[in-house]
Amino acid sequence: MTTEPLGFTAHDHGACIAGAVQALADYCRDGGLQFTPVRRRVLELLLDEHRAMGAYEILDRLRAEGLGSQPPVVYRALDFLVGHGFAHKIERLSAFVACAHPGQDHMPAFLICRSCASVAETHTRMTRGSIGRAARDAGFEIERAMVEAEGLCPNCRQEGAVPCR
Repeated sequence: MTTEPLGFTAHDHGACIAGAVQALADYCRDGGLQFTPVRRRVLELLLDEHRAMGAYEILDRLRAEGLGSQPPVVYRALDFLVGHGFAHKIERLSAFVACAHPGQDHMPAFLICRSCASVAETHTRMTRGSIGRAARDAGFEIERAMVEAEGLCPNCRQEGAVPCR
């Protein structure tokens, strides 16, 4: 599994989108699940942006494309994508981002640029370090965790965005 945060670095964006959409199509086929046009399009929108998107922003795009005009349409698609590991909810922003490692068992960590709103996903090992030690000392087994860090991405730092102090 790569540890380089996807989102701030140059990559083959077309292959990124095509690969994730194909992974979802295969996953649905193998699991006997519906690969609906709305699920596909929501994943494509999240992949296209590489930033967190709110449900209503996604709904506006779906509405413009004639794929749905009611909030339950987008929330059902997002619930499916999150529930099956193809997207994550960024709690800090109450928004969603496509998973950079679909189909892989990992604990994501998100680097959120406060200037341009891009989000890079990397992974962490919560079983190590101080949180891991505290959990072990308490007899607690970490099953799921999400780390969200806010700051400035390399592009915004180069452009001279003012750091928070």
